[in-house]
Amino acid sequence: MKSLHNEDSSALSSTEAGAALEKLFSLAVVTHQYMEAGMAARGLSRARATVLWNLNERGPMTQRALADAIGVSPRNVTGLVDALEADGFVTRGRHPDDRRATLVALTGKGTTTMDGLRGEYDEGAARLFDGIAASDLEGFVATVDHLLLRLNQETC
Repeated sequence: MKSLHNEDSSALSSTEAGAALEKLFSLAVVTHQYMEAGMAARGLSRARATVLWNLNERGPMTQRALADAIGVSPRNVTGLVDALEADGFVTRGRHPDDRRATLVALTGKGTTTMDGLRGEYDEGAARLFDGIAASDLEGFVATVDHLLLRLNQETC
């Protein structure tokens, strides 16, 4: 496989760059559809799944910390947590150190759901990258990191 990370960007023609961007967009569309289907099967939107994912990875947190973690307003998080609580995925409880704060935590249903999503995530990764040499995968990751950095610089 040809190296994915090219230090000399001037050697890349506009045709090659365009073809690479088209592949990237195609990958994004298919990945998005795959993710949406997995979440929809569990009655989740992307925003709700993001809340659950953060709680699963970081443990119980205040709504303010949760809003900061997912990059939305506290008001937006309140609506997401309200819906997740109504559906039995999360619960609100007292903060052990701050009586004014409320902690949001996964319920048993939330934990089971996230275990299922995590399992599908891990299986999907193994299936997608099976047969790719470690050095090629490292090059792919480096290229994606480079692209993300560029995109983040342009949007800031």
